[in-house]
Amino acid sequence: MTGVLDRRVAGPRVDRVPPALVPPAPEPDDAEVGRRFAAGDEQALAWAYERWAGQLHGMAVRAFGPGPDAEDVTQQTFVSAWTGRAGYRPDQGPLPAWLVGVCRHKIADTWARRDRQRRTAEAAVAQAQAAPQVGGPLVDAAVADRVLLLGELDRLGQPQRGIIELAFFEDLTHAQIAARTGLPLGTVKSHIRRTLERLRTRLEVDGAALQS
Repeated sequence: MTGVLDRRVAGPRVDRVPPALVPPAPEPDDAEVGRRFAAGDEQALAWAYERWAGQLHGMAVRAFGPGPDAEDVTQQTFVSAWTGRAGYRPDQGPLPAWLVGVCRHKIADTWARRDRQRRTAEAAVAQAQAAPQVGGPLVDAAVADRVLLLGELDRLGQPQRGIIELAFFEDLTHAQIAARTGLPLGTVKSHIRRTLERLRTRLEVDGAALQS
């Protein structure tokens, strides 16, 4: 009798599975990722990047070749998609198709920026060639600064390059740049200050080399 009571008190034996052997929860399918993305779930953004960043980067590489522009377009696509996720409607189409549309817009924006830079450089060169000799040094110095600035921008990384381009080529204020990029206003100001100091130093060095 005592043995039976002891077994009753002890209860049945339960084997516990070690935590390391518990299988992870399966990731949601694409439709669920799209719904969570639209709802503002940051984990859905991470899943979207893991699943479709390669496809979007491939689009950018086909447009610009491998390099900074393709990488920037990929990053800008996800930043723009996330900040503008209110415009995505899961019931109107899958998330990857919507991301492709955003990527196409970013590719078009980059082509437009490249074209603006090309036209600015060509105009600067034409202005330098047409400038008269009398009073020419002042005009030539300004033109040289513009051309050198365009060349120096190619050496900048992100987000510094994008911030400077917004300030120089689109004439946006610090607050507008912060709103466009999603960066804090203080970060935008510090990036602009440090980048301008770097550009000023490079322009002074390159300008002295041109005059020598």
